[in-house]
Amino acid sequence: MAIDFPNKTYIAIIGDIKASKKLKDRSEVQKNLNIVLNDINEKYKYDIYSKFTITLGDEFQGLISSGKSIMAIISEIERRVYPTKIRIGVGIGGITTDINRDISIGSDGPGYYNARKAISYLKEDEKRKQTNPADIRFEILDGCDDITLLLNTTLTLMTVIKEAWTERQREIIWDLLEHQDNQIEVAKRIGITQPTVQKSISKGKYYAYKEAYDTIGQVFKEIGRRDA
Repeated sequence: MAIDFPNKTYIAIIGDIKASKKLKDRSEVQKNLNIVLNDINEKYKYDIYSKFTITLGDEFQGLISSGKSIMAIISEIERRVYPTKIRIGVGIGGITTDINRDISIGSDGPGYYNARKAISYLKEDEKRKQTNPADIRFEILDGCDDITLLLNTTLTLMTVIKEAWTERQREIIWDLLEHQDNQIEVAKRIGITQPTVQKSISKGKYYAYKEAYDTIGQVFKEIGRRDA
């Protein structure tokens, strides 16, 4: 699934907290989200073109100029705010306004149009009360409808796998995704045996999930910071 991305293509991300008004600890969730986004901005500063910013209390957005870390960024945000659930709309395209590098407010263009389209779709999908609706959606360049469909179908299947994880499986799989090493190291960090890790990732369909995760990352790795 190769795409010839034009020069100065950006990845716009808009996210929000699901059912935020029903949260009993809404203030603490917002504070944690702010900490997470600040850490993301520092950790991935060479890939982020406009820093992730909380825009409306429960919503946030950011602009990425390099696609190589897209899945790592999304996964880390999701992992670190858990058990709070979020939805994320990802838009690929240009930006037609000036870009404030320090705060992601005020910029606009096809990238953000697509991100808003994606998150609006997710909200409508949830209202239809579908089983395991995806919580991440991509909208990419015009003329790429087939690839967009394949990407979002893959994300839906990843959600089905993820929603079936036990808490132990989730802990182990997210640790593997974060550190990108091996079962022995995971076992040491968590304080369990390697056979326990093996059993959990097998039942949790880790390798199928990881293959889908890596495939989506491969699609966007050609988006690069050509204007830096």
